[in-house]
Amino acid sequence: MKFIDKVTNYYKEHGAKGVAWRVMEKLIGIRPGAISYSKWIAQNTPDERELARQGDEQFPYMPVFSIVVPLFRTKAAYLGELIESVRSQSYGAWELCLSDGSGEDSPLAGILEEYCRMDGRIRVVRAEKPLGISENTNAAIRMARGDYLVFADHDDILAPDALYECAHRIYEDGVYDVLYSDEDKISMDGKKRFDPQFKTDFNPDLLRSMNYICHLLVVRREFACQVGFLDGSYDGAQDYDFILRCAETTERIAHIPKVLYHWRCHGDSTAVNQESKLYAFEAGRRALQAHLDRLGIRGEVSQGEYLGLYRTRYFVKDEPLVSILIPNKDHREDLERCISSLHQKSLYRNYEILIIENNSERQETFALYEELMRADERVKVVTYQGSFNYSAINNFGASHALGEYFLFLNNDTEMISEESIGEMLELCSRENTGAVGARLYYGDGTVQHAGVVIGLGGIAGHAFSGERRSATGYCRRIICTQDMSAVTAACMMMKRQDFEELGGFDESLEVTFNDVDLCLRVREMGKWVVYTPYAQFYHYESKSRGNEDTTEKVERFHGEIRRFLDKWSSFLEKGDPFYSPNLTRMRPDFSLRDKTLEPHIGVPEIYKDI
Repeated sequence: MKFIDKVTNYYKEHGAKGVAWRVMEKLIGIRPGAISYSKWIAQNTPDERELARQGDEQFPYMPVFSIVVPLFRTKAAYLGELIESVRSQSYGAWELCLSDGSGEDSPLAGILEEYCRMDGRIRVVRAEKPLGISENTNAAIRMARGDYLVFADHDDILAPDALYECAHRIYEDGVYDVLYSDEDKISMDGKKRFDPQFKTDFNPDLLRSMNYICHLLVVRREFACQVGFLDGSYDGAQDYDFILRCAETTERIAHIPKVLYHWRCHGDSTAVNQESKLYAFEAGRRALQAHLDRLGIRGEVSQGEYLGLYRTRYFVKDEPLVSILIPNKDHREDLERCISSLHQKSLYRNYEILIIENNSERQETFALYEELMRADERVKVVTYQGSFNYSAINNFGASHALGEYFLFLNNDTEMISEESIGEMLELCSRENTGAVGARLYYGDGTVQHAGVVIGLGGIAGHAFSGERRSATGYCRRIICTQDMSAVTAACMMMKRQDFEELGGFDESLEVTFNDVDLCLRVREMGKWVVYTPYAQFYHYESKSRGNEDTTEKVERFHGEIRRFLDKWSSFLEKGDPFYSPNLTRMRPDFSLRDKTLEPHIGVPEIYKDI
């Protein structure tokens, strides 16, 4: 059977999403399972030969890194491991600035003197009285003479290529004000690595949900002097406050998607026992509130669902009209349930509902329209006469809407959270936000959508699809407000002004990828696409348009793949900035990428032949 025939048959049974996942499955020959972190480490850790090569490499600009470390009665073994991890760096242009804030009876004096004699790049300042974490770190910063400050804790370990990777990124892209890397945790004895944190590129809304940047943090020294050093009034979250102040001042922020820092876990460490420092989380909330206040953003920060997570509520001026656009063809029960949930549950009341009628055949559907309009004057029906084209239908509906904001909503959805519209509006009303998406569940309560990842399943897929309702997701990302490359238009809000400026949905993408395309154009115009977990709906999936059961529809699907790739293949080749190249594109669960199965990021070869 020809490839096109196989795709056609599979498409009839499973639809577009099924084809995408099947192609990726066939591409590697098996349905893969998640690899272990130890296997990932073996695939991605530089060997001695590579480290030697790094040591020999010379860049036109060789920045000097000042590793600044506050010490406080540090265990000798941990201190020794930290110092040796610095001395073992493949990149040699560094100095180690140690501030011993233990007080005059410090047990570290002898060890530090020995290391200073051993290596002239190690420098120490001692305090006569015990110092707090911020004051202690600032003392180390004041010693620094390098181009960049590298922040490290006194019992952690740097990967041997940490400084090289920072220097290499600066060589490739030019001077950055801030760089940060991925990280993992190590056991107390330093023998076991676990819990890798593979991060997104700079993600301001995720940063307002938690301090996802954390380690390794590298800041240009002159820039740090401009921003100001650590603030002792936020001790426990002093790094979070500092990062927020940095983010307010520069856009030159780089993420290095490599594990360059190992955070040691012991009983008193927040890496393993968050409740050991509860005061730190309140300090983090205060730091985030101060960040909003400095920027003149009217909002209120509260503790999130878990320690270390925060929720920001933004104040919306007045109560702008939201136009809810719902395409519909028959499916009376779905539509009635959808609209009933809006009327009964939504706390935000200033909305209109535009049902965009498209080729319904059942009299009961038109009877429902009359009932809905009689029951609530906010409900209107407009008729789109053409054949089904999701993009054209919504563009048509938008042209008849009166609202300042559009909420695109499928007819097979049902509101769960009463604050959903208000939550989406809070985010969408911000000047730099272009689109907002919601957390969607299948009818069985499992996650259907928590944002869209470009490249997932080959072209684009829903993050965390299939996860249980109680799941928090990799790095708690299901339950955190964050920036994404795209969200589904099954439930998506935009400003009318932005939608019209972009020309609406691309009508050449009749059914698939039109929402992804629109979101990528939002990103091109310099605005953020935001996923919020606090707006929640059931989505009973694409009942709006029936089954994909004709050759014509299969050919249309292939055509839309080609058109999408013509526009966005370069984006796919680079990889989604809000997803890590260290995570799989084969499954939506954010499990680790196995390079033997997924050697390259980009458009799968099989799609290039469609």
